[in-house]
Amino acid sequence: MYRLSISRDFIAQHFLIGGDWGEENELHSHHYRIEVLIEGRELNEHGYLIDIVDLERSLLGVIGQYRDRTLNDQITFGGLNPSLERFARILQEDLAGRLALGDARLSVTLWENDRDFAGYSP
Repeated sequence: MYRLSISRDFIAQHFLIGGDWGEENELHSHHYRIEVLIEGRELNEHGYLIDIVDLERSLLGVIGQYRDRTLNDQITFGGLNPSLERFARILQEDLAGRLALGDARLSVTLWENDRDFAGYSP
């Protein structure tokens, strides 16, 4: 199995809804780090799972929708709690939809600080 991974950082704000989570219910920022992992059994005619330049361009487009914005205001959350797990799924699905993955699999790990992360893979 071949693997290719890239990661990028961005800052976004949110506040949690639907429960009593103390300060997490107040607007605050996270310095997110997204790690994207592509896995597949076959390389293309150029010896790539996917062109890393295309992957980077697509990832920057995805995170650009959230950078320096409040997640709660984004239509992709549709009034739902902007949890770390949900955000990881939204990012994975958007990125996968922008790429020609063929039989390769794309998963996302999203860190909200140096210790805590959530991941999503279909």
